[in-house]
Amino acid sequence: MARVLAEVTATGHRRQRTTAMTRVVERASTTALDEPDDVRVMPLASELLQLVSLAWPGGLKRGATVVASGATSLLFALLAEPMAKGAWAAIVGAPELGVAAAPEYGIDLARLALVPQPGDRWAEVVAALIDGFDMVIVAPPAGIPARLASSLMARTRQRGCVLIPTGPWPGSDLTLKVVERRWRGVGRGRGRLRLQEAVVEAVGRGRAERPRRAAMALPPQSVAQRSSG
Repeated sequence: MARVLAEVTATGHRRQRTTAMTRVVERASTTALDEPDDVRVMPLASELLQLVSLAWPGGLKRGATVVASGATSLLFALLAEPMAKGAWAAIVGAPELGVAAAPEYGIDLARLALVPQPGDRWAEVVAALIDGFDMVIVAPPAGIPARLASSLMARTRQRGCVLIPTGPWPGSDLTLKVVERRWRGVGRGRGRLRLQEAVVEAVGRGRAERPRRAAMALPPQSVAQRSSG
């Protein structure tokens, strides 16, 4: 799996190599994880768990599609606990996304594939990654057709992956959004930014239809304590 991960990342950084990249990521679908996980729920930091508990008690349900927007730190917070337990993840179509802060969330970059330039066939790339990775973050182009979104969601359910779009996605199961945030650590024009405080809103379907909000630090305190321990 580590070799496939490296090839996915290397190919994903080259422009105009969509066909070659698709061949590489297709190989991920035939590569088993070192420790297959039959658990149907992905763990979450306790601060986020309170927001998704109405939809799925215990964490993120495998097979779910969860929109996460408003801050890169929210994406890392979603990846933190699953990757601490051995999950593999990929980020597609987000060339501006930096991973310098990922270690603050305890994220092992050796198990994170980056495909910043998937090309016009991005949906095929995402589909192949869904087959081989536990979590796939995708920055979708504007106006994704409902039929295409539905097809990728069906594949996600079938494979037990968690799909995390960073923008509007028709029919998603849950939406998490940073609606407020501020930084602490700077005083009287001097000092370093040390803490990000955020308010995250969750809204979904069924029991989770009513919006819920929670204030938290990013990284969440439970994640920061584990990472520094």
